[in-house]
Amino acid sequence: MQNQRLLSLDAFRGGTIAFMILVNNPGSWADIYYPLRHAEWHGCTPTDLVFPFFLFIVGVSMYLAFGKFNHELNQKTVLKIGKRTALIFLIGVLLNWFPFYPTHISDLRIMGVLQRIALAYGVGALICLRVPIGKLLYVGVGILLFYWALLGFSVVENPFALETNFARQVDLMILGESHVWGGFGIPFDPEGLVSTIPAIVTIIAGYFVGWRIKTLENKNTLVKEMLFYGFITLFIGWFWDKFFPINKALWTSSYVFYTAGMATIGLGMMIEIIDIQGRKWLTKPFTIFGTNPLFAYILSGILANTLYYLLQWKDDAGKTIHANDWLYTDVFQPAFGDFNGSLMFAISFVIVCWIITWLLYRKGIFWRV
Repeated sequence: MQNQRLLSLDAFRGGTIAFMILVNNPGSWADIYYPLRHAEWHGCTPTDLVFPFFLFIVGVSMYLAFGKFNHELNQKTVLKIGKRTALIFLIGVLLNWFPFYPTHISDLRIMGVLQRIALAYGVGALICLRVPIGKLLYVGVGILLFYWALLGFSVVENPFALETNFARQVDLMILGESHVWGGFGIPFDPEGLVSTIPAIVTIIAGYFVGWRIKTLENKNTLVKEMLFYGFITLFIGWFWDKFFPINKALWTSSYVFYTAGMATIGLGMMIEIIDIQGRKWLTKPFTIFGTNPLFAYILSGILANTLYYLLQWKDDAGKTIHANDWLYTDVFQPAFGDFNGSLMFAISFVIVCWIITWLLYRKGIFWRV
């Protein structure tokens, strides 16, 4: 049953990674179907589920992995957690910088997806191993209420706006304008330091579900419990949205509840399909990514930056042509049109990453830190 359970988790993780790569690499950012876009600010699209799903999965995996340490916080586990946190964070910074020469270190973005995973994992792991399992949910809710107070009671007219939110002000003060993301038109990092605080609770939620998966022997009962509490959690997030808007960029407390509920339902359905109904053939394509998620994500980032920064040339008019732009405008757009061409570019990108990851899977090579 342990192998089946891990298979369902690998499939869920692999599907999440595949969708993450898909939405991060369209042919054109101007031509994207709505479900493949992030919400402009408040709200939640299918794309906004990807990152919290992955953090939730990290939490589930964490419970299974820490079984070998008896779920005890000691010198050995602290060193392991610290090493893993530092390595993942460093890899994230280097991925931001690759291929190094276009960006001076004084303008390097410090935070990012892997950096948030590292920090949320590191702090979340220490909390989960230190706090008794029965009290974890209380700690998680306490953190989310604290974050609500932190943002909601700021002395500004609109505490949840892009320009005036408390998280942005603190990030700018600590990191500096030149080291945060500018994709919203102003310096603001959706993977900033302050908004990583509630992301820790997404890890805790996954850890708690991992405990239930490991300890509840009757899988039919497990699935019913996951669906029931998943819908309850989702509803709490939906209701809280009226007071503290669901917002991925701020990783609001309502967003944590909403996405944790969705992730619990999603994983519960995977357990039903794979573990109970035995439809393992559905999992194979996703398991390739799911067993090597860090490699697949890093590969996608390196490939994207290679297509933009390393593979470029000048046309007859002296204009710089980037390989990714050329592939979209000269190959995919003429064949499929604007939106479908952008989508087919993204799907092709996923397939290339999958093939390379599959080659490692065949050779039994799995990246671990």
